[in-house]
Amino acid sequence: MNQENAVRILIVDDVETNRFALRDMMKEMGYQPILTENGEQAMKIVEKFPLSLIISDIAMPVMDGHELCALIKKNPATREIPVIFISAYDNPSDIVKGFEVGGADYITKPFIPEVVKARVEVHLKAAETGKKLQDLNRKLQHSITAQMEQNEREKKNVLYALIRVARENANYDEAHMERLSKNCRILAEALQLSPLFDSVISDSYIDMIELSAPLCDIGNVSIPSTLLQKQDALTNEEIQIMQSHTVQGARILRDIEGNGEFNNFIHMSREIANFHHENYDGSGYPTGKKGDEIPLAAQIVAVVGEFCALTETRSYRDAYSLEEALAIMDVDAEIKFNPNIYKVAKKIYRQFV
Repeated sequence: MNQENAVRILIVDDVETNRFALRDMMKEMGYQPILTENGEQAMKIVEKFPLSLIISDIAMPVMDGHELCALIKKNPATREIPVIFISAYDNPSDIVKGFEVGGADYITKPFIPEVVKARVEVHLKAAETGKKLQDLNRKLQHSITAQMEQNEREKKNVLYALIRVARENANYDEAHMERLSKNCRILAEALQLSPLFDSVISDSYIDMIELSAPLCDIGNVSIPSTLLQKQDALTNEEIQIMQSHTVQGARILRDIEGNGEFNNFIHMSREIANFHHENYDGSGYPTGKKGDEIPLAAQIVAVVGEFCALTETRSYRDAYSLEEALAIMDVDAEIKFNPNIYKVAKKIYRQFV
């Protein structure tokens, strides 16, 4: 293996049998594993070698996995390295804390080799995608000031590329993304006429939400497609993995966010990706935001996304009629949705495409 181009994966676990089992899996995949026993030793390796991914136990002596991850994410030079946590305990608080400190995923022991390998491949792919997006952003920044027309073309290229990645991984119909985009614009235009929202929804805001809305599920690029397309009921662990697409999507979009007009729509896209599954009463995820703590764009996408999903055919059911969809949404209206936004949507729903 070419050492210079090697995909190095750091394995951190104080149990020798676990380290060796993971080492063998990584070797089978053609990667170069580096083994260590605790977070303190791992930090020395992180500082010495370029790494593609870290697999870390949580409960370890000297420095545990959460502390290790927090230190890695604080350093600009290492914060983009994906960290997958492993633990013998399926404790929800450990899982939540792992995501809070910047972890990318969570695997329980005993290991299922196929699961471990699939997760590793997904996060290596996501990390590579992030690097490519960062490179693309740097190239775009050079043309923003001097070539606004060219910038608009490049902006659309980035958007369509991101949409394709998310759509293909989740097996979404392209028409769904187009409906979501157009209907978010229609609802935003209607809200602009309301005294409750006219001061915050400008013409440029409407243009941006039309562009940004389809990126709501870009985080699906980091979720195994077999899980996204699974027909059977999901396990608790699978639900947690699925829900992590919000955090993953925000992280991907954050990587290409900067300053300037172009990045206004990236900023809105990141807010939508991160918070479009928050509920108005605080019962949603990933952070439990409620009411106006939830960015307005994410609130708009939540209403339109539910409407579009209900009125489209799925593999497990036929599409609901417009009236049936609204009846379903009425039940959870003040739980899931901003009631003021939902009232406007109900008034104009026949304008939706």
